[in-house]
Amino acid sequence: MYAQERQQHIVEQARAHGRVEVLALAHQLDVTTETVRRDLTVLERRGALRRVHGGALPIERVELEPAVQTRQRRFEAEKRRIAARALEEVPDDGTVLLDSGTSTGALAELLPQTARLTVITNSFAHAAVLSPLPEVTVLLLGGHVRRLTGAAVGQWALEALGGLCVDVAFLGTNGLTADRGLTTPDQAEAEVKAAMVGAARRVVVLTDSSKVGEVHLHRFADLDQVDLVITDTTLDDEHAEELRAADDAPEVARA
Repeated sequence: MYAQERQQHIVEQARAHGRVEVLALAHQLDVTTETVRRDLTVLERRGALRRVHGGALPIERVELEPAVQTRQRRFEAEKRRIAARALEEVPDDGTVLLDSGTSTGALAELLPQTARLTVITNSFAHAAVLSPLPEVTVLLLGGHVRRLTGAAVGQWALEALGGLCVDVAFLGTNGLTADRGLTTPDQAEAEVKAAMVGAARRVVVLTDSSKVGEVHLHRFADLDQVDLVITDTTLDDEHAEELRAADDAPEVARA
């Protein structure tokens, strides 16, 4: 395999899986780790990847906070499986909070026509998906709408959430670790997510495995505030064990 072919393969793998590892690439490509590292250096200079310890991330992954359009293209199949598993947690004829985000958006798209629910969301996109369902009452939280994510945030949203008590909150996250809990880059979104956690009897987190092990600036929940984490089957054993070993650890389901 020529160097250009190897490098194209590396970029495709990074974009498909959210990261690449030197040792795994060396095995896949049947080359030395030194060859892989040279390829990663070339790709970083071209602006295609960002080197990290033991591997590299696609350049889209290291944006401070990717826009919705960028996130929608990532891990689409995994998010659909996560959403399908999350359907099992939706109460019959109950009340749910639906956080903004692409994983929770996948759940909104999977709700059946027969669903009987009251859904409160801070996402205009989710509300648009849900409003045609005949037995679903949609309550849209107001506030300042962030262009980057489409989430309504700020005092209006916080005041509304402060008066709610719902059956289940379905939340997304930008980062999840055993010691730091759930984190996100934006303070205003963190405040709204924290208020959603406080308003719910049960908290379910929907996240693809690329977010596990990541830490961002603002924490909105500790692990002991979460009842269930639904992720995909590519979650590595090390991160899975860290989550299981945490005090008052939530249940972790891999879809």
